[in-house]
Amino acid sequence: MKKIILILTVLISLNTNAQFFRGIGIFGAFTHSAHRYQNKDEGLKDPNVDNYNNLNVKAYYPSSHYSHEYFSWGAGLFAEFGSHDNFRWQTEFEYTHKGAQEKEIIDLLFGTRAGSFGVNKYTYIQWNNYLKYFAPFGLSSRYYLMPGIRLEYLFQKSTAVFNPYSSNFQTFWFSGNLGLGYEFPLVKKINMFVEYHWNPDILRQHTDNVYIRNRTYEFRVGLIYRPRHRNIDDCNSPR
Repeated sequence: MKKIILILTVLISLNTNAQFFRGIGIFGAFTHSAHRYQNKDEGLKDPNVDNYNNLNVKAYYPSSHYSHEYFSWGAGLFAEFGSHDNFRWQTEFEYTHKGAQEKEIIDLLFGTRAGSFGVNKYTYIQWNNYLKYFAPFGLSSRYYLMPGIRLEYLFQKSTAVFNPYSSNFQTFWFSGNLGLGYEFPLVKKINMFVEYHWNPDILRQHTDNVYIRNRTYEFRVGLIYRPRHRNIDDCNSPR
């Protein structure tokens, strides 16, 4: 965390004099995520198999399905840059949890599932970068869009279900992002914001012929300190 704060401090010091630095902030997040499994070997199932001796395990385990939602949290800090009032660049470091609630398959032939859910948990440290576009679609200057990319480091994991596959997620990964935010003044030079993000995997994790894709939704609440006010930074200014 000290290194992250140092990096942001250096970026700010390099750009303040050029009037490129626009703000620094923190946020907390409520997240919910899920996984989609696709087993490409399911077409190899033999409809005439009636016992376990000749069962092609890879065709039955795991089955293609959508998991149940896993609810958790995240937090981060960020800096915003840009000399244009409508278009900004936001770079941030985030600590976040993703995962899925799953029921293990206990009978391959009939697809019988366990009676209770297990949770596959993944803790990530992310470096996220967004284009921040204020006042999209003619809305108030307080609204903004946030398309971007998240670079992810898998810091910790706990995989209770489908372990031969769910435990093989890549250590370094990347995912897409599309967010919508709303910012408003709180006290002098400090604004508050709320955001909602859709964070899907661009590519799928895979082991053998089993492909897994994560999708996370994230609701954020945070504060941003803006050292100067220009147009959009002062949400009460006329446009």
